[in-house]
Amino acid sequence: MSQKATARTRHRFGTSRLLGSLVLLTAAGLCTFGTLPAAAAPGPRPVTPLDAIVPAPASVTPAGTGYEITRTTAIHVQAATAGGHGGHGGHGGHAVSGTQETADASRGGGHGQPDKAALREAEAVGDYLAGVLRRSTGFPLPVVGGKGTDGIRLELAPNDTALGTEGYRLASDRHSVTITAAASGGLFHGVQTLRQLLPAAVEKSTRQPGPWKIAGGTIEDTPRFAYRGAMLDVSRHFFTVDQVKRYIDELAIYKINELHLHLSDDQGWRIAVDSWPKLATYGGSTEVGGGKGGSYTKAQYKELVRYAASRYVEVVPEIDMPGHTNAALASYAELNCDGVAPPLYTGTDVGFSSLCVNKPVTYDFLNDVLSELAALTPGRYLHIGGDEAHSTSHDDYVTLMDKAQPLVTAHGKQVMAWHQLTGAHPVPGAVAQYWGYDDTGADERQQVVDAARNGTKVVMSPADRDYLDMKYTEDTPLGQDWAGLVNVQRSYDWDPGTYLEGLPESAVLGVEAPLWTETITDSADIDYMAFPRLPGIAELGWSPASTHDWNAYRVRLAAQGPRMTALGIDFFRSPEVDWQQ
Repeated sequence: MSQKATARTRHRFGTSRLLGSLVLLTAAGLCTFGTLPAAAAPGPRPVTPLDAIVPAPASVTPAGTGYEITRTTAIHVQAATAGGHGGHGGHGGHAVSGTQETADASRGGGHGQPDKAALREAEAVGDYLAGVLRRSTGFPLPVVGGKGTDGIRLELAPNDTALGTEGYRLASDRHSVTITAAASGGLFHGVQTLRQLLPAAVEKSTRQPGPWKIAGGTIEDTPRFAYRGAMLDVSRHFFTVDQVKRYIDELAIYKINELHLHLSDDQGWRIAVDSWPKLATYGGSTEVGGGKGGSYTKAQYKELVRYAASRYVEVVPEIDMPGHTNAALASYAELNCDGVAPPLYTGTDVGFSSLCVNKPVTYDFLNDVLSELAALTPGRYLHIGGDEAHSTSHDDYVTLMDKAQPLVTAHGKQVMAWHQLTGAHPVPGAVAQYWGYDDTGADERQQVVDAARNGTKVVMSPADRDYLDMKYTEDTPLGQDWAGLVNVQRSYDWDPGTYLEGLPESAVLGVEAPLWTETITDSADIDYMAFPRLPGIAELGWSPASTHDWNAYRVRLAAQGPRMTALGIDFFRSPEVDWQQ
């Protein structure tokens, strides 16, 4: 039996990936069905404590009886009362909506009131929440404007600057549950908290019995790090627009706000480029194992960006260079130093390909590609790879990376690259993504630290902690083990702020969990390798360091099991966790 067939028999339990996708999309309000009868009522459900969610909130104050959602509940979207409520401090972060960071705390209509555009964004958050809740509760849950004193209240308070653009305050009493934020991104994150405070059955796509009670008290919450990301490699194996949207919905539940898309590699080129059309039509025509591959049209890519923005997720596209470029080299012979195009590649080796550093056409190619990609991407970053360039000499590597970076900044974007960029000359504003692990040499680590001292920010993605394609155990049917086995505790039990000796926390922009797809071919595989590790990495990015405790976290994670199941996420049932049923 093939590895793939073995994987399917070992981790799929009778629920098709199509059904799982429908569950998740319906929970997000994207699918509608006819009215269905409520399921048979189980025993009474305990009310979820305010501090039992993932990521852990910054501050929790339990108090009295909380709110119960009923058939008469409405979702009120409104401006907060003048003066706001003060708030809990923190590093804050950013929210992405529409074209760029439009949902920022500074935008208002005067006297600390939100303007019409901000209220429209808040109304969209209310519609999203209603879409999540209506199917499982069976309640109408109208979304209404104007002041309301009961029900679910989403309040914008632009003058509440202590909450930043991503923080929120959730207050629950017997009359209402109120989420207050300075920007719509904070409301959206508060909505994810509200989801987790309700029974896991709220995530199901069919009507479920209540009651739908929320614990009483107050949560005040802001993120520790501004950048909390996940990477999906769509080059080794191609993933459709709907598959990527499904992953975006999963990321949003745990307050992930960056999706790094690895769009090019030796095995496939996945984005249309008008000035170099064979990149997609030929370079995107295969994948690992010889499958048909695929690529995104510009319209499809823009739809992914739009959808991600609606979930307050910023898309970070990556075009790898100078290595990991065989798909491009195979598409255009002139990009090769000898003028001969290599064949398409469907294996899994790395480090054998390189752009021709001394040819002027190389930089015409890079400028064209980055220009078109920048025009499609409203987010701040263009990622230019730079890892595993084993077939490029050091001098050539420095030359190419130093020439590529200005091509990014010329189009109004910030440079992002794997941490090997620090061996060249990072431009001001560049971000280095550290993927080293325990065996990474001291000189290489110090190179990153030195770059940070000169202003380069660092996103932490240590391979032996954060790489979601690493096997959980020796028996894991998917994934790899070159960085070691990464069980759930190992992926959680580290601190991004102190991981790299000599690197101050102030230089750490955040964390990212990459998922390379040599062995991953569909959404079921993504779910199995990402969950349950991804929620813990999300917590490392969001929650204060003081909340990080494995023994406490594994209890909160256990409670996520029924929720992930309700969402159709067929996760790895790690024996490290006593999963709730």
